Amino acid sequence: MGYEDIENFDHNKESSSHNHDNNCGCNLSCVCNVVRAIKDIQDEAVEDECLTCTTNCFTEPLGDLSSPSRERADTRVFTLTNKDGELFKALFKGHHGKCVSVFFRVEDVFDNCCATLRVLIPLNKDKEVVKLFEHGRLDYDALCSVRRWAASNSCITVDLHCFCAIQCIADCDLDICE
Repeated sequence: MGYEDIENFDHNKESSSHNHDNNCGCNLSCVCNVVRAIKDIQDEAVEDECLTCTTNCFTEPLGDLSSPSRERADTRVFTLTNKDGELFKALFKGHHGKCVSVFFRVEDVFDNCCATLRVLIPLNKDKEVVKLFEHGRLDYDALCSVRRWAASNSCITVDLHCFCAIQCIADCDLDICE
């Protein structure tokens, strides 16, 4: 699914009642459409010619966001921003108090923009788990030290209408079985 397909995507998949702005000024189908596109791109994960724009969530195929050279990738890592402007966070199991992440992989999109997201474990360049939150607050220095991710066994189901922004971070190979 290319960017040009997204312009018509919400007319094909969503009812018009979900395209209006909500009380925070967010288009209710915007984040949903991007997550659907990411899911489609992850599902296809095939080799294709290199693209010059490497910062767009709609860039196809996987492997273009993290570096200009083609590499094997099965996941587009992204963050979601709540309507209050904060990064959405979720728990993953253990790692000695380092169990909160703001990084996700889409596993499924269903019904009226519900999605199952896998919580990704943030790792530094040495593949050590990064503790992103200190005393309940996001540590931006720690966030900036994240260079890799690992798949956790923790998933969360969310209503994509509850988010105002999505930011694609990188493409990586998590060796996800599909």
